[in-house]
Amino acid sequence: MNVLVVDDEKEIADLVELYLKNEGYQVFKFYNGTDALHCAFHENIDLAILDIMLPDIDGLVICQKMREAYTFPIIMLTAKETEIDKITGLTIGADDYVTKPFRPLELMARVKAQLRRYKMMTPQQKENIITIGALTIDQDNHQCLLNNENLSLTPTEFSILWLLCENKGKVVTVDQIFQDLWGEKYYTNSSSSIMVHIRHLREKMNDSAENPKYIQTVWGVGYKIG
Repeated sequence: MNVLVVDDEKEIADLVELYLKNEGYQVFKFYNGTDALHCAFHENIDLAILDIMLPDIDGLVICQKMREAYTFPIIMLTAKETEIDKITGLTIGADDYVTKPFRPLELMARVKAQLRRYKMMTPQQKENIITIGALTIDQDNHQCLLNNENLSLTPTEFSILWLLCENKGKVVTVDQIFQDLWGEKYYTNSSSSIMVHIRHLREKMNDSAENPKYIQTVWGVGYKIG
């Protein structure tokens, strides 16, 4: 499970990260709203813990923007105790609200409860549909959406992207790509053909080899997403 944590008080963010990691969660931690918001739209987040008082973007604004695109649980952290702040947070889409100072174990209990509830209420993802950040690929309908915009992919480009998404977080070798797509033995000169398809995919996804948002090159081995 991936948890996004944003709090400009470094000690609190670090403490929350420590407790989350002890529970086995992968943590994406930030001290400002800009980087946290970017992460939310480019990583597969399962739950977010947001401080309201941030130096650059109000936590309530971040919550609102996340809720416009995603349904994962959002827990707000704040030093404020006024009822109006709590009502505002819950109205714009927050699922829970914890007032500082708080006990870390209580926050962990809230995190687990929200994730259990979310899992129960969320339909199980179909095996032929994969979502990674803002990217959704549907194998049955041969459709790929990025930031809710349809990508026009060739059959080969689609197959390569599906294979990478299906193996999210794992390196897929050039040999694997070639054999999976063409069902033939890999030859050295086949690498250039796959490189061309990868380049076209990156162009259509507005991605780059130097600063990849999605397709990463593992030099001398292959490619991976996530």
